[in-house]
Amino acid sequence: MSEEEKQHTSETEVVESKADDKAEDNAVDENSAEYLRTHWSQLPQAQTHDAFFRLSRTDAEELFLSLTAQDQYPLIKECTTLEKRSWIRLLAPDDVADLIQEEEDVEHREDWLSLLDPQTKREVGVLLAYAEDNAGGIMSSRFIRLRPKMNVDEAISYIRLQAKTQVETIYYAYVLTTDQKLLGVVSFRELFASAPTKKVDEIMHSDIIRVPVDMDQEQIGQIFSQNNLMALPVVDADDKMVGIVTFDDVAEAVQEEATEDIHKIAGMESLDAPYLQIAFSDMLKKRAGWLVVLLVGEMFTATALGYYEDEMKRAVVLSMFLPLIISSGGNTGSQASTLVIRAMALGEVRLKDWWRVLIREISTGLCLGLILGGIALLRVYLWPWAEQMYGEHYRHVAYTVAASIIGVVLWGTISGSMLPFILRKFKLDPASASAPAVATIVDVTGLIIYFSFASLILKGILL
Repeated sequence: MSEEEKQHTSETEVVESKADDKAEDNAVDENSAEYLRTHWSQLPQAQTHDAFFRLSRTDAEELFLSLTAQDQYPLIKECTTLEKRSWIRLLAPDDVADLIQEEEDVEHREDWLSLLDPQTKREVGVLLAYAEDNAGGIMSSRFIRLRPKMNVDEAISYIRLQAKTQVETIYYAYVLTTDQKLLGVVSFRELFASAPTKKVDEIMHSDIIRVPVDMDQEQIGQIFSQNNLMALPVVDADDKMVGIVTFDDVAEAVQEEATEDIHKIAGMESLDAPYLQIAFSDMLKKRAGWLVVLLVGEMFTATALGYYEDEMKRAVVLSMFLPLIISSGGNTGSQASTLVIRAMALGEVRLKDWWRVLIREISTGLCLGLILGGIALLRVYLWPWAEQMYGEHYRHVAYTVAASIIGVVLWGTISGSMLPFILRKFKLDPASASAPAVATIVDVTGLIIYFSFASLILKGILL
């Protein structure tokens, strides 16, 4: 090899070495805090656990604070008492309450509470007394308090002192009486913009949106979506202010509620862990229950078919349209059910509006039925080989199919829209009126409607 070739080879190796080094620098570090934060729900629990405890303490703390209570709990539940104490004391009282509620054994919750300092323990104990999906369960008891007769300078100085005690937010300061009754609210911006000698009660807003401690988190989410607020005051039965619910608290809660509703609409129990982290046996339990119920329901379809066995023998052509009839009713019923459930969740429809929904869905179902029935009629009536495929009485078959689709679609919209109201009336979750459940109901009744029209229209012709 010549000197020139050797030099060229050496330069090529240097370039390739630098490229490899650069590629290594740009490679994603799967053990970094940023990677774990982004991919946490996609990684197996064992992998996240090992990677978390290999992080530096600073990175681990930042990552820990960014996780949900559902993810924090399995991380530290097996730690020593001293380690648990160091992690749990990083959290605000409302976050500690969420973490402790992950402990299913109520007796062991006291062990977690014993790791807290006396003041935080008292605050967390109060929060745990409320249902976890109510305002009292997601609120923070640390908020800025002011007296009405303070001047602006005194209020700002007082806020500085309170801010050192790890308050939840300083966007709003709440004006309370000596017995903690809520008088008004004032924003930080309004305080700084006011004259130093002005009294707090002169600049506060007394027309306040407040939520009771027992209000459901879904309703609180609706209030946040309707009003441009960062926090809402929570009051007890005596109108005494006991805490605040911030937008980020309720956003997480609303996401959980929405996820739970979507799972129920799909015909299964809500998952209590990310999809890739939930145990296989738990996944089977949550999915099998509803499927068994739906299977039993579908057995009534077979029973109905058996009842009309003679009609099907005499007019075999009717069996060709069974999937069409059943799917039309199931699809429209599922549509109506989903629309009403979502409208209920958003507060657009209340229980007393059932009759308005019924009238609307009857009109809609009739129009949809006419559209779908008309298409089916033309499909059979105008098919080039209609007589060879459907027999010499294909026109009567077309009328039967069209009329049946109108009836089934109308029934599907009525049953799908009314079932959520029935469940709500009996204090059950409307999301349980899932699309598969409605489809099963309509399948059975759709067969009855189909063969009833067939008996009426084809009597003396095919039947």
